[in-house]
Amino acid sequence: MEAAEKCYTYMVRCSDGTLYTGWTNNLEKRMEAHNSGRGAKYTKSRRPVELVYFEEFTEKSDAMSREARLKQLGRAEKLKLIAMSAKED
Repeated sequence: MEAAEKCYTYMVRCSDGTLYTGWTNNLEKRMEAHNSGRGAKYTKSRRPVELVYFEEFTEKSDAMSREARLKQLGRAEKLKLIAMSAKED
């Protein structure tokens, strides 16, 4: 992996209020894909989606591991993480 390449673990809020967690190496393109119906089977019928949380990594494996850990969290824990990150902005 090139030094300039970054990977991201992210969460989006779907139009029905549910949360979807994934990882990507291009956040902008991934959001475009989700909102055009090409991003994931889950989000295809729940558009539009809004990016509500992301973390940046230098290694793909780290982003994928973090995605797996986030998917284990309950909804309340995910919302708390999203709220905490919003306060940092």
